Amino acid sequence: MNLTPAEIVRELDKHIIGQESAKKAVAVALRNRYRRKRLPAALAREIVPRNILMIGPTGVGKTEIARRLARLAGAPFLKVEATKFTEVGYVGRDVDSIVRDLAEASYQMVLQELKAKVAERATAQAEEQLSALLRVSAFDIRSGRFDDQLVEIEVDEESQLPFMGVLGGGDQMQGLGNMLKGLLPQRRVRRRMRVKEALEVLKNQEAERLVDKEEATQEGLRRAQEDGIVFIDEIDKVARKQGSVGGPDVSGEGVQRDLLPVVEGTVVSTRLGPVSTEHVLFIAAGAFHVSKPSDLIPELQGRFPIRVELSSLGAEEFERILTEPESSLLKQYTELLKADGTEIHFTPEAVRAIAQYAHAANRDLEDIGARRLSTVLERVLEEVSFQTDLGKVEITKEYVEARLASVVASPDLSRYIL
Repeated sequence: MNLTPAEIVRELDKHIIGQESAKKAVAVALRNRYRRKRLPAALAREIVPRNILMIGPTGVGKTEIARRLARLAGAPFLKVEATKFTEVGYVGRDVDSIVRDLAEASYQMVLQELKAKVAERATAQAEEQLSALLRVSAFDIRSGRFDDQLVEIEVDEESQLPFMGVLGGGDQMQGLGNMLKGLLPQRRVRRRMRVKEALEVLKNQEAERLVDKEEATQEGLRRAQEDGIVFIDEIDKVARKQGSVGGPDVSGEGVQRDLLPVVEGTVVSTRLGPVSTEHVLFIAAGAFHVSKPSDLIPELQGRFPIRVELSSLGAEEFERILTEPESSLLKQYTELLKADGTEIHFTPEAVRAIAQYAHAANRDLEDIGARRLSTVLERVLEEVSFQTDLGKVEITKEYVEARLASVVASPDLSRYIL
């Protein structure tokens, strides 16, 4: 990952509007990984990531910044919500599941890359199997002439642990199931399906057999430990509110204390093997409307030395979000409807009106940030989306107002629709 911090920010700018300080912070964190890998091994081991705490209301881009950063770096990424965990000893998810899930995400990422490398061979072998079954040539299979013909093939069916349904779910049982899954033999069952579907199933099976699972495991472990990024959302909801009285909060302070060793650096057993979190980058985020970062336990505060504040979004930012990103909302809706023969065009005045309505709804109802744009757009395009083959349709300011004015005029209706 040899992009400079400025280049990383420019890449993030293609997808996220504003929030420059947060972008700079994550860009430096990513660049530091590259810098660390160029140091002598003994020194590199001593340098730990500078974890980041993002502070800002919902819907302003906290998750998206972390997700895009991981995608840019090709790094394993995991998003968790702090409120889903409970203190060890109580019913609920345990914090070690963060590491197990990160390791699994890393392994699957590597596995897909290795499958892509053997895709040609896997396809050829799958075509051979189908051509033998149908007694035609592989060329006939590739031509698509037999796509809709039914064929019966043998597929792998993962063995199910007989006691899983009896004992119920939970992270501990799921972890045990994952560890034993690789040890149990896979049953072969016969399935009847169309040739087109059978080709995909057989390609995947052949690719699974061709890849080196041990290589995938070792590389998956390495990436999880060296490149993994964990985004912990809603961290503010497990902070102890100032002025609260009483003993330790089981669902708050207890969770923080259990998170602490994972963020500090510990080794967790996973189905792939032991994973160290010492060099995993943790990005925590929260609105901190009621609590403050200083309400977190001191030890956890110290593990997030870089703090950035994300600002609320106004009508101007909404207007830019609708149009500027590479996969902007307007582009998404335009392409979706084009698939059904409807070509929509938004006038600049219409875009401005949508942004203003979304901003007003956030101000008068609850501020959910840029997510409000989707609910407003759904309302605006409801009738157009319901129909097909409309040809060219222009969305004007007047059309937007006609669709939204009555809803915005009624606060009760707005709460339900916007």
